[in-house]
Amino acid sequence: MKLRLMLLAALMLSGCGTVQTVVRGDDVAAKSLREKNSYCGAVPRIYSGVTYDFCYLNAPLEKGRDAQVHDSAPAIVLIDVVLSGAFDTLLLPYTLYRQQADGSIIITE
Repeated sequence: MKLRLMLLAALMLSGCGTVQTVVRGDDVAAKSLREKNSYCGAVPRIYSGVTYDFCYLNAPLEKGRDAQVHDSAPAIVLIDVVLSGAFDTLLLPYTLYRQQADGSIIITE
């Protein structure tokens, strides 16, 4: 039972904006936003999870077969904004340092 809960938590956190921008590499976050054709050019490291979620929402709507999946995404992303905001607040000292040392995560090339 504990293993199932841990796997469920891992699956839920893998889509979290904070995990995408802080834990994973910069290229992974940039690639995922480029694939969504987000209009964002860069994501600052300070509150990067919340910014990532808004950049995810700031993408053109998909047409065709995947349109129904994209229609339900804003509700899920808005829930993730709250969770990312909490995690980003906890990680604020680290992300302040990373912003100063490395700058923002560049999306466009």
